[in-house]
Amino acid sequence: MAVSRRTAVAVAAAAVLGLGGGVVASSASAAPGTVTTAAQPSPGEIWKRTELFFGTGKPDGTEVTDQEFAEFSEREITPAFPDGFTRLDGSGQWRGGSGAIVREHTHVIVLLYPFADRDAEREIEELRADYKKQFQQESVLRADSVEKVSF
Repeated sequence: MAVSRRTAVAVAAAAVLGLGGGVVASSASAAPGTVTTAAQPSPGEIWKRTELFFGTGKPDGTEVTDQEFAEFSEREITPAFPDGFTRLDGSGQWRGGSGAIVREHTHVIVLLYPFADRDAEREIEELRADYKKQFQQESVLRADSVEKVSF
């Protein structure tokens, strides 16, 4: 399948494959206790995975509402990653710059994109900066990893 340069896909547990390689099996014809390895590489390509953690607590004690986040997503995230992303909701906690523990509702955006996609890097950093500015956030956590993906 041809994949556009800007492809970022919705993530499902079944779609994200680990980087592991072979299958280990015991062979009935081998000597007792012998383990053989059959090199069965998993299908897919090496892509980058970025998770962005958007907290919702504001300094004035209010929260970014679900509607506000949906509007931010429609206005900022979708145009930056039109091929797709996954939004997960959770409860998070972190220590802010003041030293206080902050507990807040969090939106996690998961992106998958080709490893060499430099436009994605720029778009991600713009998303982080825009969210921090719009909603008076101290931080938007970014976590990157390398994944083997197959569609």
